[in-house]
Amino acid sequence: MRVVLAGGGTAGHIEPALATAEAIRRADASAQVVLLGTERGLEVRLVPERGYELALIPPVPMPRRPTPELLRLPLRVRAAVRETAAVLHERRAEVVVGFGGYVALPAYLAARRVGVPIVVHEANAKPGLANRLGARFTSHVAVATPAIDLPHAQHVGIPLRRSIAVLDRSATRAEARAFFGLDPDRPTLFAFGGSQGARRINEAVAGALEQLLAAGFQVLHAVGGANADTVRARPGYVPLPYVDRMDLAYAAADLAVCRAGAITCAELAAVGLPAVYVPLPHGNGEQRFNAVPTTEAGGGLLVADGELTPSRLADEVVALLGDRPRLDAMGTAAASLGRRDADDRLVEMVRRATGR
Repeated sequence: MRVVLAGGGTAGHIEPALATAEAIRRADASAQVVLLGTERGLEVRLVPERGYELALIPPVPMPRRPTPELLRLPLRVRAAVRETAAVLHERRAEVVVGFGGYVALPAYLAARRVGVPIVVHEANAKPGLANRLGARFTSHVAVATPAIDLPHAQHVGIPLRRSIAVLDRSATRAEARAFFGLDPDRPTLFAFGGSQGARRINEAVAGALEQLLAAGFQVLHAVGGANADTVRARPGYVPLPYVDRMDLAYAAADLAVCRAGAITCAELAAVGLPAVYVPLPHGNGEQRFNAVPTTEAGGGLLVADGELTPSRLADEVVALLGDRPRLDAMGTAAASLGRRDADDRLVEMVRRATGR
């Protein structure tokens, strides 16, 4: 197959695209896979690191309110569509797979212009503009949860990194805790807020730390690179700038406290890790909606950003980590919603779109 994946911008778009690229290569070792991106996005680093070709197109940011930039938008869209169409022609693309965001919009428009089939994948509970438009151009639409409202939607889940999709937390726990220098037997909280950390979560963990340690728990804490100098390791507390081995962090943990991005919610459900979700209170509120299916099923708790005080965090974590039967039940509930085969299911859809 000759496939162009449009998933640039943020990790929430790039990681599912890269997981899909890996699944395509597993299904067809001779497949030609190219990812679209812009020079501004994380894909400039992440895509080459994973060994895939990256084709750059002009960014087309969508203004959130009327500004002079809005007047220049049609010209920018036309330029991006023209360059994307050139990429599709040069690579003799058989299909375009879009994951939303700035790169997907010109990809869908270019594919429609040159007659290349389109596959849309939507990870967020509230679809963005690009995927709402792309879903009008194709009957091949994959969504992360059944509740996502797009035409022709088929529930496949979110393509995940292979190390997480195949993770056995119980079997890997001893190795994972040794990797991070954690006690092999103490109940463990994993706190994280994305690659940059999350100020609210960091402050709550710092304020609750003494109470958590006194209760006999330990904490693995991804604080974000900019915050690395503000914390110090101590017995029972392991702070890191960021975590490269998220699979091992999930295996080491009994409970997580985190934001509620679509990828985070999908990964925690897939591996059956209970969590206290603290949705980012910005944007269109999609993070809260991302977490609702898991929390309603009993696989986690939802705490509003403004309500996450150190005392609230300590109360929730002490109650959960001190109750193994409840944690186990929450893990089972979360896992009931997890999809570990979304990458392969999406590849099946790609094959159908190409007529293979």
